[in-house]
Amino acid sequence: MSKPLDYDSLNENVKKTAYAVRGELYLRASELQKEGKKIIFTNVGNPHALGQKPLTFPRQVVALCQAPFLLDDPNVGLLFPADAIARAKHYLSLTSGGLGAYSDSRGLPGVRKEVAEFIERRDGYPSDPELIFLTDGASKGVMQMLNAIIRDQNDGILVPVPQYPLYSAAIQLFGGALVPYYLEEEANWGLDFNTIKQSISQARSNGITVRAMVIINPGNPTGQCLSDLTIRELLQFCFNENLVLLADEVYQQNVYQDERPFVSARKILFGMGPPLSKEVQLISFHTVSKGYWGECGQRGGYFEMTNLSPKTVDEIYKVASIALSPNVPGQIFMGLMVNPPKPGDISYLRFQRESKAILDSLRKRAHIMTDGFNSCKNVVCNFTEGAMYSFPQVRLPARAIEAAKKAGKVPDVFYCLKLLEATGISTVPGSGFGQKEGVFHLRTTILPAEEEMPAIMESFKKFNDGFMEEYEDYRGYSRM
Repeated sequence: MSKPLDYDSLNENVKKTAYAVRGELYLRASELQKEGKKIIFTNVGNPHALGQKPLTFPRQVVALCQAPFLLDDPNVGLLFPADAIARAKHYLSLTSGGLGAYSDSRGLPGVRKEVAEFIERRDGYPSDPELIFLTDGASKGVMQMLNAIIRDQNDGILVPVPQYPLYSAAIQLFGGALVPYYLEEEANWGLDFNTIKQSISQARSNGITVRAMVIINPGNPTGQCLSDLTIRELLQFCFNENLVLLADEVYQQNVYQDERPFVSARKILFGMGPPLSKEVQLISFHTVSKGYWGECGQRGGYFEMTNLSPKTVDEIYKVASIALSPNVPGQIFMGLMVNPPKPGDISYLRFQRESKAILDSLRKRAHIMTDGFNSCKNVVCNFTEGAMYSFPQVRLPARAIEAAKKAGKVPDVFYCLKLLEATGISTVPGSGFGQKEGVFHLRTTILPAEEEMPAIMESFKKFNDGFMEEYEDYRGYSRM
Protein backbone atom coordinates (compact mmCIF):
# COMPACT_ATOMS: atom_id res chain seq x y z
CA MET A 1 0.00 0.00 0.00
CA SER A 2 1.42 3.40 -0.97
CA LYS A 3 1.94 6.03 1.72
CA PRO A 4 0.17 9.41 1.49
CA LEU A 5 3.28 11.29 0.38
CA ASP A 6 4.65 8.65 -1.99
CA TYR A 7 4.91 10.08 -5.50
CA ASP A 8 2.03 7.98 -6.86
CA SER A 9 -0.26 9.32 -4.13
CA LEU A 10 0.46 13.03 -4.60
CA ASN A 11 -2.11 15.57 -5.77
CA GLU A 12 -2.11 15.24 -9.57
CA ASN A 13 -2.19 19.03 -9.98
CA VAL A 14 1.11 19.25 -8.08
CA LYS A 15 2.71 16.68 -10.38
CA LYS A 16 1.41 18.38 -13.53
CA THR A 17 2.63 21.82 -12.46
CA ALA A 18 5.73 22.99 -14.37
CA TYR A 19 7.88 26.09 -13.89
CA ALA A 20 10.43 26.49 -16.68
CA VAL A 21 12.43 29.33 -15.10
CA ARG A 22 13.71 26.84 -12.52
CA GLY A 23 13.44 23.78 -14.77
CA GLU A 24 15.82 21.44 -16.59
CA LEU A 25 18.19 24.16 -17.81
CA TYR A 26 18.53 25.69 -14.36
CA LEU A 27 19.16 22.31 -12.74
CA ARG A 28 21.84 21.43 -15.31
CA ALA A 29 23.44 24.87 -14.84
CA SER A 30 23.55 24.28 -11.08
CA GLU A 31 25.26 20.91 -11.65
CA LEU A 32 27.87 22.48 -13.92
CA GLN A 33 28.49 25.22 -11.38
CA LYS A 34 29.18 22.61 -8.70
CA GLU A 35 31.67 21.02 -11.10
CA GLY A 36 33.53 24.34 -11.28
CA LYS A 37 32.21 25.80 -14.54
CA LYS A 38 31.49 29.53 -14.57
CA ILE A 39 27.76 29.99 -15.11
CA ILE A 40 26.04 33.21 -16.13
CA PHE A 41 22.52 32.84 -14.74
CA THR A 42 20.40 34.85 -17.14
CA ASN A 43 17.42 32.55 -16.62
CA VAL A 44 15.69 34.63 -13.96
CA GLY A 45 15.21 38.38 -13.41
CA ASN A 46 17.41 38.53 -10.32
CA PRO A 47 19.39 41.81 -10.63
CA HIS A 48 21.47 41.65 -7.46
CA ALA A 49 22.66 38.11 -8.24
CA LEU A 50 24.16 39.52 -11.45
CA GLY A 51 25.98 42.35 -9.72
CA GLN A 52 23.48 45.21 -9.39
CA LYS A 53 24.24 47.16 -6.23
CA PRO A 54 21.36 47.87 -3.83
CA LEU A 55 20.12 51.43 -3.50
CA THR A 56 21.66 53.02 -0.41
CA PHE A 57 18.73 54.84 1.21
CA PRO A 58 16.27 51.93 1.53
CA ARG A 59 18.98 49.65 2.87
CA GLN A 60 19.92 52.28 5.47
CA VAL A 61 16.30 52.61 6.62
CA VAL A 62 15.68 48.88 6.82
CA ALA A 63 19.03 48.31 8.58
CA LEU A 64 17.91 50.71 11.31
CA CYS A 65 14.51 49.05 11.51
CA GLN A 66 16.13 45.63 11.83
CA ALA A 67 18.50 46.86 14.55
CA PRO A 68 16.52 49.59 16.35
CA PHE A 69 19.07 49.72 19.18
CA LEU A 70 21.27 51.63 16.73
CA LEU A 71 18.80 54.50 16.94
CA ASP A 72 19.73 54.88 20.62
CA ASP A 73 23.45 55.09 19.85
CA PRO A 74 24.71 58.68 20.24
CA ASN A 75 26.87 58.21 17.12
CA VAL A 76 24.06 57.01 14.86
CA GLY A 77 24.06 60.36 13.06
CA LEU A 78 27.68 59.78 12.02
CA LEU A 79 26.76 56.60 10.13
CA PHE A 80 23.24 57.30 8.86
CA PRO A 81 21.72 60.44 7.29
CA ALA A 82 19.02 62.23 9.27
CA ASP A 83 16.27 61.43 6.76
CA ALA A 84 17.03 57.68 6.95
CA ILE A 85 16.90 57.87 10.75
CA ALA A 86 13.58 59.74 10.64
CA ARG A 87 12.09 57.29 8.18
CA ALA A 88 13.17 54.28 10.26
CA LYS A 89 11.49 55.78 13.31
CA HIS A 90 8.39 56.39 11.21
CA TYR A 91 8.14 52.77 10.06
CA LEU A 92 8.87 51.37 13.50
CA SER A 93 6.05 53.52 14.87
CA LEU A 94 3.66 51.82 12.42
CA THR A 95 4.41 48.35 13.80
CA SER A 96 3.10 46.71 16.96
CA GLY A 97 6.55 45.58 18.06
CA GLY A 98 9.13 46.20 15.36
CA LEU A 99 9.93 44.03 12.35
CA GLY A 100 9.68 40.86 14.40
CA ALA A 101 5.95 41.31 15.09
CA TYR A 102 3.10 40.22 12.82
CA SER A 103 1.28 42.96 10.96
CA ASP A 104 -2.33 43.05 9.85
CA SER A 105 -2.85 40.28 7.28
CA ARG A 106 -3.35 42.94 4.62
CA GLY A 107 -0.12 44.68 5.60
CA LEU A 108 0.69 47.67 7.80
CA PRO A 109 -2.05 50.31 7.41
CA GLY A 110 0.53 53.12 7.24
CA VAL A 111 2.37 51.46 4.36
CA ARG A 112 -0.88 50.72 2.54
CA LYS A 113 -1.67 54.43 2.86
CA GLU A 114 1.70 55.24 1.25
CA VAL A 115 0.90 52.85 -1.61
CA ALA A 116 -2.52 54.49 -2.10
CA GLU A 117 -0.89 57.93 -2.24
CA PHE A 118 1.64 56.66 -4.81
CA ILE A 119 -1.17 55.25 -6.97
CA GLU A 120 -3.08 58.55 -6.79
CA ARG A 121 0.04 60.51 -7.82
CA ARG A 122 0.69 58.10 -10.70
CA ASP A 123 -2.89 57.86 -12.03
CA GLY A 124 -4.56 61.09 -10.97
CA TYR A 125 -7.43 59.23 -9.28
CA PRO A 126 -7.84 58.53 -5.54
CA SER A 127 -6.98 55.08 -4.19
CA ASP A 128 -8.42 53.41 -1.09
CA PRO A 129 -5.85 51.77 1.28
CA GLU A 130 -8.57 49.31 2.35
CA LEU A 131 -8.49 47.85 -1.17
CA ILE A 132 -4.69 47.39 -1.16
CA PHE A 133 -3.12 44.20 0.21
CA LEU A 134 0.62 43.91 0.77
CA THR A 135 2.08 40.54 -0.22
CA ASP A 136 5.32 38.54 -0.22
CA GLY A 137 6.24 39.67 -3.73
CA ALA A 138 3.71 40.09 -6.53
CA SER A 139 3.67 36.32 -7.17
CA LYS A 140 1.87 35.61 -3.90
CA GLY A 141 -0.77 38.18 -4.79
CA VAL A 142 -1.27 36.65 -8.24
CA MET A 143 -1.68 33.20 -6.70
CA GLN A 144 -4.08 34.53 -4.07
CA MET A 145 -6.33 36.08 -6.71
CA LEU A 146 -6.23 33.07 -9.06
CA ASN A 147 -7.17 30.87 -6.12
CA ALA A 148 -10.20 33.08 -5.51
CA ILE A 149 -11.23 33.11 -9.19
CA ILE A 150 -10.80 29.42 -10.13
CA ARG A 151 -13.62 27.24 -8.83
CA ASP A 152 -13.01 24.02 -10.79
CA GLN A 153 -11.46 22.58 -13.96
CA ASN A 154 -14.07 24.32 -16.12
CA ASP A 155 -12.95 27.82 -15.14
CA GLY A 156 -10.53 29.36 -17.65
CA ILE A 157 -8.02 32.21 -17.49
CA LEU A 158 -6.97 34.02 -20.68
CA VAL A 159 -3.18 34.28 -20.60
CA PRO A 160 -0.85 35.88 -23.17
CA VAL A 161 1.49 33.45 -24.93
CA PRO A 162 4.44 33.67 -24.59
CA GLN A 163 3.64 34.05 -20.88
CA TYR A 164 5.46 34.18 -17.57
CA PRO A 165 5.21 30.57 -16.25
CA LEU A 166 3.83 31.72 -12.89
CA TYR A 167 0.43 31.85 -14.60
CA SER A 168 0.45 28.42 -16.22
CA ALA A 169 1.87 26.87 -13.03
CA ALA A 170 -0.63 28.52 -10.68
CA ILE A 171 -3.63 27.80 -12.92
CA GLN A 172 -2.61 24.13 -13.06
CA LEU A 173 -2.01 24.02 -9.31
CA PHE A 174 -5.47 25.41 -8.58
CA GLY A 175 -7.10 23.04 -11.05
CA GLY A 176 -8.23 25.59 -13.64
CA ALA A 177 -7.81 25.83 -17.41
CA LEU A 178 -5.31 28.07 -19.18
CA VAL A 179 -6.82 29.67 -22.28
CA PRO A 180 -3.95 31.00 -24.43
CA TYR A 181 -4.06 34.07 -26.62
CA TYR A 182 -1.03 34.42 -28.86
CA LEU A 183 0.91 37.68 -29.12
CA GLU A 184 1.97 38.67 -32.64
CA GLU A 185 5.76 38.64 -32.89
CA GLU A 186 5.80 40.32 -36.31
CA ALA A 187 3.77 43.20 -34.82
CA ASN A 188 6.26 43.73 -31.98
CA TRP A 189 4.42 41.23 -29.77
CA GLY A 190 1.18 43.15 -30.18
CA LEU A 191 -2.37 41.95 -29.50
CA ASP A 192 -4.77 40.77 -32.18
CA PHE A 193 -8.28 41.00 -30.76
CA ASN A 194 -9.68 38.73 -33.46
CA THR A 195 -7.28 36.02 -32.25
CA ILE A 196 -8.32 36.67 -28.65
CA LYS A 197 -12.01 36.38 -29.57
CA GLN A 198 -11.29 33.10 -31.34
CA SER A 199 -9.48 31.78 -28.24
CA ILE A 200 -12.37 32.63 -25.94
CA SER A 201 -14.96 31.20 -28.38
CA GLN A 202 -13.04 27.95 -28.72
CA ALA A 203 -12.70 27.64 -24.94
CA ARG A 204 -16.43 28.21 -24.45
CA SER A 205 -17.26 25.61 -27.10
CA ASN A 206 -15.21 23.16 -25.02
CA GLY A 207 -17.28 23.89 -21.92
CA ILE A 208 -14.82 26.33 -20.33
CA THR A 209 -16.18 29.37 -18.48
CA VAL A 210 -13.58 32.09 -19.13
CA ARG A 211 -13.50 34.27 -16.01
CA ALA A 212 -10.37 36.42 -16.18
CA MET A 213 -7.76 37.85 -18.52
CA VAL A 214 -4.08 38.43 -17.75
CA ILE A 215 -1.98 41.22 -19.23
CA ILE A 216 1.73 41.68 -18.51
CA ASN A 217 2.80 45.27 -19.18
CA PRO A 218 5.66 45.76 -19.89
CA GLY A 219 5.83 42.22 -21.23
CA ASN A 220 7.59 39.20 -19.75
CA PRO A 221 9.23 37.49 -21.61
CA THR A 222 8.50 39.60 -24.68
CA GLY A 223 9.51 43.10 -23.51
CA GLN A 224 6.80 45.11 -25.30
CA CYS A 225 5.02 48.15 -23.84
CA LEU A 226 1.27 48.42 -24.41
CA SER A 227 -0.13 51.62 -25.87
CA ASP A 228 -2.98 53.59 -24.30
CA LEU A 229 -5.22 52.56 -27.20
CA THR A 230 -4.47 48.85 -26.72
CA ILE A 231 -5.23 49.05 -23.00
CA ARG A 232 -8.52 50.80 -23.78
CA GLU A 233 -9.43 48.00 -26.17
CA LEU A 234 -8.49 45.42 -23.52
CA LEU A 235 -10.73 47.06 -20.94
CA GLN A 236 -13.62 47.31 -23.39
CA PHE A 237 -13.11 43.63 -24.26
CA CYS A 238 -13.18 42.65 -20.57
CA PHE A 239 -16.37 44.70 -20.11
CA ASN A 240 -18.03 43.07 -23.13
CA GLU A 241 -16.99 39.54 -22.12
CA ASN A 242 -17.51 39.98 -18.34
CA LEU A 243 -13.89 39.21 -17.43
CA VAL A 244 -11.75 40.24 -14.46
CA LEU A 245 -8.57 41.94 -15.74
CA LEU A 246 -5.41 40.85 -13.91
CA ALA A 247 -2.85 43.58 -14.69
CA ASP A 248 0.71 42.42 -14.00
CA GLU A 249 2.51 45.78 -13.95
CA VAL A 250 5.64 44.81 -12.02
CA TYR A 251 8.00 46.23 -14.69
CA GLN A 252 6.40 49.67 -14.82
CA GLN A 253 9.72 51.37 -13.95
CA ASN A 254 11.59 49.38 -16.62
CA VAL A 255 10.92 51.29 -19.86
CA TYR A 256 13.73 51.78 -22.41
CA GLN A 257 12.03 53.87 -25.12
CA ASP A 258 10.10 57.11 -25.11
CA GLU A 259 7.31 56.41 -27.63
CA ARG A 260 5.16 54.34 -25.24
CA PRO A 261 5.70 55.26 -21.59
CA PHE A 262 4.03 53.02 -19.03
CA VAL A 263 0.39 53.84 -18.31
CA SER A 264 -1.52 51.76 -15.78
CA ALA A 265 -4.68 49.89 -16.71
CA ARG A 266 -6.33 51.59 -13.73
CA LYS A 267 -5.62 55.08 -15.06
CA ILE A 268 -7.06 54.21 -18.48
CA LEU A 269 -10.10 52.55 -16.89
CA PHE A 270 -11.04 55.58 -14.78
CA GLY A 271 -10.41 57.87 -17.73
CA MET A 272 -12.98 55.91 -19.79
CA GLY A 273 -15.75 56.83 -17.35
CA PRO A 274 -19.00 54.97 -16.63
CA PRO A 275 -20.16 52.33 -17.16
CA LEU A 276 -16.69 50.74 -17.54
CA SER A 277 -15.03 52.67 -14.71
CA LYS A 278 -17.74 51.47 -12.33
CA GLU A 279 -18.07 47.90 -13.52
CA VAL A 280 -14.85 46.38 -14.89
CA GLN A 281 -13.20 44.35 -12.13
CA LEU A 282 -9.45 45.01 -12.11
CA ILE A 283 -6.62 43.65 -9.97
CA SER A 284 -3.26 45.45 -10.33
CA PHE A 285 0.06 44.01 -9.13
CA HIS A 286 3.41 45.61 -8.29
CA THR A 287 6.64 44.59 -6.54
CA VAL A 288 10.00 45.77 -5.16
CA SER A 289 11.73 42.93 -7.06
CA LYS A 290 11.92 44.74 -10.41
CA GLY A 291 12.36 48.34 -11.59
CA TYR A 292 15.69 49.85 -10.56
CA TRP A 293 15.28 48.37 -7.07
CA GLY A 294 15.73 44.71 -7.95
CA GLU A 295 15.14 43.64 -4.34
CA CYS A 296 13.95 40.13 -5.27
CA GLY A 297 14.99 38.51 -2.01
CA GLN A 298 13.06 40.99 0.13
CA ARG A 299 9.70 39.70 -1.17
CA GLY A 300 7.73 42.92 -1.11
CA GLY A 301 4.64 43.40 -3.27
CA TYR A 302 1.03 44.56 -3.36
CA PHE A 303 -2.20 44.17 -5.26
CA GLU A 304 -4.99 46.73 -5.55
CA MET A 305 -8.63 45.74 -6.15
CA THR A 306 -10.97 47.88 -8.25
CA ASN A 307 -14.75 47.39 -8.47
CA LEU A 308 -14.90 44.35 -6.18
CA SER A 309 -17.80 44.06 -3.76
CA PRO A 310 -17.13 44.50 -0.01
CA LYS A 311 -18.16 40.88 0.59
CA THR A 312 -15.58 39.65 -1.92
CA VAL A 313 -12.87 41.82 -0.34
CA ASP A 314 -13.79 40.33 3.05
CA GLU A 315 -13.36 36.80 1.67
CA ILE A 316 -9.94 37.66 0.22
CA TYR A 317 -8.97 39.18 3.58
CA LYS A 318 -10.08 35.97 5.31
CA VAL A 319 -7.85 33.83 3.09
CA ALA A 320 -4.92 36.25 3.56
CA SER A 321 -5.40 35.86 7.32
CA ILE A 322 -4.56 32.16 7.10
CA ALA A 323 -0.91 33.16 6.56
CA LEU A 324 -1.22 35.72 9.41
CA SER A 325 1.06 38.37 7.94
CA PRO A 326 3.16 39.25 4.89
CA ASN A 327 6.81 39.67 5.86
CA VAL A 328 7.30 43.04 7.51
CA PRO A 329 10.74 43.99 6.11
CA GLY A 330 9.30 43.50 2.60
CA GLN A 331 6.46 45.84 3.52
CA ILE A 332 8.98 48.49 4.60
CA PHE A 333 10.78 48.15 1.26
CA MET A 334 7.46 48.65 -0.51
CA GLY A 335 6.77 51.78 1.54
CA LEU A 336 10.19 53.13 0.59
CA MET A 337 9.71 52.32 -3.09
CA VAL A 338 6.40 54.16 -3.35
CA ASN A 339 7.59 57.01 -1.12
CA PRO A 340 11.27 57.60 -1.94
CA PRO A 341 13.38 60.60 -0.91
CA LYS A 342 11.98 63.90 -2.17
CA PRO A 343 13.75 67.02 -3.49
CA GLY A 344 15.34 68.78 -0.55
CA ASP A 345 15.86 65.59 1.50
CA ILE A 346 19.45 64.85 2.46
CA SER A 347 19.46 61.53 0.58
CA TYR A 348 17.59 62.75 -2.51
CA LEU A 349 20.52 63.52 -4.81
CA ARG A 350 22.31 60.26 -4.05
CA PHE A 351 19.09 58.28 -4.51
CA GLN A 352 18.41 59.97 -7.85
CA ARG A 353 21.99 59.43 -9.02
CA GLU A 354 21.93 55.72 -8.14
CA SER A 355 18.48 55.16 -9.69
CA LYS A 356 19.31 56.97 -12.92
CA ALA A 357 22.58 55.08 -13.32
CA ILE A 358 20.78 51.73 -13.09
CA LEU A 359 18.01 52.68 -15.54
CA ASP A 360 20.43 54.30 -18.01
CA SER A 361 22.59 51.19 -17.96
CA LEU A 362 19.59 48.89 -18.45
CA ARG A 363 18.57 50.94 -21.48
CA LYS A 364 22.07 50.53 -22.96
CA ARG A 365 22.08 46.81 -22.21
CA ALA A 366 18.72 46.39 -23.93
CA HIS A 367 20.27 47.84 -27.11
CA ILE A 368 23.50 45.82 -26.82
CA MET A 369 21.59 42.55 -26.41
CA THR A 370 19.04 43.20 -29.16
CA ASP A 371 21.76 44.26 -31.62
CA GLY A 372 23.89 41.27 -30.60
CA PHE A 373 21.11 38.76 -31.23
CA ASN A 374 20.22 40.34 -34.57
CA SER A 375 23.85 40.00 -35.69
CA CYS A 376 23.65 36.20 -35.28
CA LYS A 377 22.85 33.70 -38.01
CA ASN A 378 19.20 32.55 -38.02
CA VAL A 379 18.32 34.70 -34.97
CA VAL A 380 15.82 37.60 -35.01
CA CYS A 381 14.90 39.69 -31.99
CA ASN A 382 12.45 42.51 -31.34
CA PHE A 383 13.83 45.40 -29.30
CA THR A 384 13.32 45.12 -25.54
CA GLU A 385 11.06 48.14 -25.00
CA GLY A 386 10.59 47.37 -21.30
CA ALA A 387 10.95 44.78 -18.52
CA MET A 388 14.24 42.87 -18.13
CA TYR A 389 14.36 40.32 -20.94
CA SER A 390 15.16 39.60 -24.56
CA PHE A 391 13.14 36.89 -26.32
CA PRO A 392 14.89 36.17 -29.63
CA GLN A 393 13.50 33.74 -32.18
CA VAL A 394 16.04 31.06 -33.09
CA ARG A 395 15.38 29.60 -36.54
CA LEU A 396 16.61 26.06 -36.07
CA PRO A 397 17.71 24.01 -39.11
CA ALA A 398 15.76 20.83 -39.83
CA ARG A 399 18.80 18.70 -38.95
CA ALA A 400 18.96 20.33 -35.49
CA ILE A 401 15.29 19.56 -34.92
CA GLU A 402 15.91 15.94 -35.96
CA ALA A 403 18.93 15.72 -33.60
CA ALA A 404 16.80 17.09 -30.76
CA LYS A 405 14.11 14.46 -31.36
CA LYS A 406 16.73 11.69 -31.34
CA ALA A 407 18.03 13.05 -28.02
CA GLY A 408 14.50 13.09 -26.62
CA LYS A 409 14.51 16.87 -26.24
CA VAL A 410 12.25 19.69 -27.34
CA PRO A 411 14.25 21.52 -30.07
CA ASP A 412 14.76 24.80 -28.18
CA VAL A 413 15.67 22.89 -24.99
CA PHE A 414 18.28 21.01 -27.05
CA TYR A 415 19.68 24.31 -28.35
CA CYS A 416 19.73 25.97 -24.91
CA LEU A 417 21.46 22.95 -23.32
CA LYS A 418 24.15 23.06 -26.03
CA LEU A 419 24.52 26.81 -25.39
CA LEU A 420 24.87 26.21 -21.65
CA GLU A 421 27.49 23.48 -22.06
CA ALA A 422 29.53 25.54 -24.53
CA THR A 423 29.38 29.00 -22.94
CA GLY A 424 28.00 28.75 -19.40
CA ILE A 425 25.10 31.03 -20.38
CA SER A 426 21.97 29.75 -18.61
CA THR A 427 18.79 30.76 -20.44
CA VAL A 428 15.18 29.52 -20.56
CA PRO A 429 13.86 27.84 -23.73
CA GLY A 430 10.86 29.51 -25.32
CA SER A 431 8.81 26.34 -24.93
CA GLY A 432 8.71 27.09 -21.21
CA PHE A 433 6.70 30.24 -21.95
CA GLY A 434 4.60 28.93 -24.81
CA GLN A 435 5.09 29.76 -28.49
CA LYS A 436 3.48 29.07 -31.84
CA GLU A 437 3.95 25.59 -33.30
CA GLY A 438 7.25 25.20 -35.16
CA VAL A 439 8.73 28.49 -33.89
CA PHE A 440 11.52 28.46 -31.32
CA HIS A 441 12.84 31.06 -28.88
CA LEU A 442 14.90 31.53 -25.77
CA ARG A 443 14.59 34.06 -22.98
CA THR A 444 17.54 35.77 -21.39
CA THR A 445 17.66 38.67 -18.98
CA ILE A 446 19.41 41.92 -19.91
CA LEU A 447 20.87 41.99 -16.39
CA PRO A 448 24.54 40.94 -16.75
CA ALA A 449 26.88 43.86 -15.98
CA GLU A 450 27.11 46.39 -18.80
CA GLU A 451 30.88 45.96 -19.10
CA GLU A 452 30.47 42.18 -19.44
CA MET A 453 27.66 42.32 -22.01
CA PRO A 454 29.79 42.62 -25.20
CA ALA A 455 31.82 39.54 -24.24
CA ILE A 456 28.67 37.58 -23.40
CA MET A 457 27.08 38.45 -26.74
CA GLU A 458 30.30 37.60 -28.57
CA SER A 459 30.35 34.22 -26.82
CA PHE A 460 26.71 33.67 -27.77
CA LYS A 461 27.36 34.60 -31.40
CA LYS A 462 30.35 32.27 -31.65
CA PHE A 463 28.30 29.37 -30.28
CA ASN A 464 25.18 30.12 -32.33
CA ASP A 465 26.90 30.58 -35.65
CA GLY A 466 28.91 27.39 -35.07
CA PHE A 467 25.74 25.51 -34.14
CA MET A 468 23.96 26.72 -37.28
CA GLU A 469 26.95 25.73 -39.42
CA GLU A 470 27.03 22.27 -37.84
CA TYR A 471 23.35 21.57 -38.39
CA GLU A 472 22.70 23.56 -41.56
CA ASP A 473 21.23 21.32 -44.26
CA TYR A 474 21.52 24.04 -46.93
CA ARG A 475 17.80 23.77 -47.59
CA GLY A 476 16.92 26.63 -45.28
CA TYR A 477 15.78 26.84 -41.70
CA SER A 478 12.57 25.71 -40.03
CA ARG A 479 9.97 28.40 -39.44
CA MET A 480 6.66 26.69 -39.97
